[in-house]
Amino acid sequence: MNINEAVPTVGDVAGRVAPRPAPDNARRIVVNWMYAAAIVHLLVGVAVPWLAGAPFADAYHRGIELHFWAGAAPEPARVQQIWWMSLIGATVQCASVWMLALVHLGNRLRKREVWGWLLAGLLIWAPQDMLFSLQAHVWGHVAIDAAALVAMVPPLVWLLMRDTV
Repeated sequence: MNINEAVPTVGDVAGRVAPRPAPDNARRIVVNWMYAAAIVHLLVGVAVPWLAGAPFADAYHRGIELHFWAGAAPEPARVQQIWWMSLIGATVQCASVWMLALVHLGNRLRKREVWGWLLAGLLIWAPQDMLFSLQAHVWGHVAIDAAALVAMVPPLVWLLMRDTV
């Protein structure tokens, strides 16, 4: 700025700043719902490795083992199943951090493609996960997957349609 230029006033600066969008309570509620869904995934991901070997999970393990073993599964099979569950828990933790990041970006940027990325991830994951669970007759997993889809797909579609390109 040279000496002949006027010092900008608050009004000048305010005129150049992009206006904030008007409050949108419906959008805020839906975005908060998606934040909550990501946080639930994080908490479940943290809990699974610690609870996979707990005695109250025995019935769950037996139900899965029945698909793979005619009688009682050998102890190493149970140990391996607990190990796999722990790995899945860590994977869910990682995916939930990505979910949180995408929800944050979608909320801040109001770009529909961010919601599309979350939606694409769900629609790639869910059919495969449900198919594998159906093949193993693990109906509880199918129910959990269906609940996750019902909880997340409609809000994501709504946000996809609501936000700008």
